[in-house]
Amino acid sequence: MSVKISSAVSLALSAAVISGLANFFNKVGITVVSDAVLYTFIKNGLVAIIFLAILVLSTRWREIKQLNKGDWVKLMAIGAIGGSLPFILFFTGLAMTSAVSASLIHKTLFIWVALLAMPFLGERLGKIQWAALGLLLFGNFFLGSWQQLTLGKGELLILAATLLWAVENIIAKRALQNISSLLVASARMVLGSALILLVVLVQGKAGLISNLSYEQWSWAILAAGLLFGYVICWYSALKSAPASIVASLLVPASLVTSLLSLIFLDKSLTGAEIISSILVILAIGIIIWSGRKFSRSASYAEAGNN
Repeated sequence: MSVKISSAVSLALSAAVISGLANFFNKVGITVVSDAVLYTFIKNGLVAIIFLAILVLSTRWREIKQLNKGDWVKLMAIGAIGGSLPFILFFTGLAMTSAVSASLIHKTLFIWVALLAMPFLGERLGKIQWAALGLLLFGNFFLGSWQQLTLGKGELLILAATLLWAVENIIAKRALQNISSLLVASARMVLGSALILLVVLVQGKAGLISNLSYEQWSWAILAAGLLFGYVICWYSALKSAPASIVASLLVPASLVTSLLSLIFLDKSLTGAEIISSILVILAIGIIIWSGRKFSRSASYAEAGNN
């Protein structure tokens, strides 16, 4: 496996773990803050400030001068489609449903990304990869906690957010061809947070920020830390590997969320869920192996051309 693909796999799996933790703790955070949009703005705004600080201190802000009109269009689209509306939809939906249901729906992201990556990114999946994706879907959804899943308003909002994030992945993959992952991630969080702030202002909720308690700030800061780690890992992985592979490696997040629910919410683990976990792990192993095989083939082809 090339260094780039190997690093991308590690980063994507790290993002999956962080996402699994975030899904569980965000459910608690929204309950404590009691307003999904305000909660979303605070944690996303904190992450935006961190990214701005990194850009300034690392002098990477100079890269902005090199952006052309097309780059700006992509970054603004990422901010709107990925960094604002889907966050509002997702966390509003999360307030209406369980963390496990939210995680299951969000982890269908790999399906939508794979379908979009073929016509818009020219990515091609072999029979082994399609089989792995099918196994991943079967293990994560049909044998998992799907019995707990209903199609209420909350679930539909989360599905809408997931579809928007899938579109964002395609745009981001294009943008990452000639823009650093740090700048793309910064654009997502800074522009996205600015748009969410507009929603907060329109709703007249800005004044509530000064009234937040220590506990509410603590949960928002925890969520911001997890979100920062997720965005850094996700965009770094997406820059170095095919979007369909990176999105697939996010699926184990649902296992993390289910495990936390098992530990902290005293939920029992069924036989079907154990089999589901095994199938997901097996599918991830196949995807990593197929990515390694693809990487070697690409390396040999490049060496032959030289």
